[in-house]
Amino acid sequence: MNVAFFLTPKSEVITLEKKFTVGQALEVMKQHKYTSLPVLDEKGRYVDTLSEGDILWHLKDHCNYSIEIIEQQSLRKIKRHYNINAISIGSSIDSIIDMASTQAYVPVVDDQNIFIGIIKRSDIIHYCMTRINNKEATMIS
Repeated sequence: MNVAFFLTPKSEVITLEKKFTVGQALEVMKQHKYTSLPVLDEKGRYVDTLSEGDILWHLKDHCNYSIEIIEQQSLRKIKRHYNINAISIGSSIDSIIDMASTQAYVPVVDDQNIFIGIIKRSDIIHYCMTRINNKEATMIS
């Protein structure tokens, strides 16, 4: 089974644009109640993931700036503390189980690195639980 079965398509995923300011990113996160979001470039390619933690560390490291100045800064100035790699749409489900254990979602891209959606950790957990339950049912019968 490949990852396409679990894909939440791009049209249903909230994303940030690479050209956004910190203030714009925070507003999107606040509005949609997410703590991290994929960042895409102008061509729709996956760049990385921005988290609230990344922004907080930036605030701590640049506390001599006012919040107004930081809100106007480009997302490019924010150092990412965790590297969230994307996987190819052709990947196997087994290849992402480990990734999903440490991140809320796994970004999925096509062969040109165009972002096509995410796989949510909750979907992977549900899949694993179903497999476990099916094996237990088979062992009992």
